[in-house]
Amino acid sequence: MLKIGLTGGIGAGKSEVSRLFAAHGAVIVDSDLIAREVVAPGTDGLAAVVAEFGPEVLREDGTLDRPALGAVVFADPERLKALNAIVHPLVRARSAELEAAAAPDAVVVHDVPLLAENGLAPLFDLIVVVDAADEVRLDRLVRLRGMAEEEARARMDAQASRADRLAIADLVIDNGRGLAELSARVDEVWAELAERAAAS
Repeated sequence: MLKIGLTGGIGAGKSEVSRLFAAHGAVIVDSDLIAREVVAPGTDGLAAVVAEFGPEVLREDGTLDRPALGAVVFADPERLKALNAIVHPLVRARSAELEAAAAPDAVVVHDVPLLAENGLAPLFDLIVVVDAADEVRLDRLVRLRGMAEEEARARMDAQASRADRLAIADLVIDNGRGLAELSARVDEVWAELAERAAAS
């Protein structure tokens, strides 16, 4: 089994790279998806979030109001730490379960947005960083996700710098151009990962 840590700043295109890896046969362990699962209605995770942040972070239907919670935690690093202290251990436990279920010769790609921020690089055999210039990412967040520029900048500023992510990279996938170039680069990286997995 080859354990890959896949990361990239918000707007870099990490989700698209994850999708392309999955098409090649990678086992994807998506931290964002798991982070939603562990705070679904009826979970201990959601109960802990409500205990910490109050019932105002819940929607009327009992689900987590992500924009309301985001407005609190992205404006205050201490509140973000409190949220991470609840969610991250739950995500790690579920990720370990999914990894354990993969085949012995699998390439397991852990899609982890905050890999650099949380010092998680040593947990993986290789780190793949999806990279795009800050101005490209900002444009995507505003144009494609409909974020206000101020909100987009705040989200970017809450993450590690581009330099910090590149410093932990074993392999870099440049996503500053188009989808054709991205797909070709993912093909190259996948070939290398598959070769390493076979060798291990």
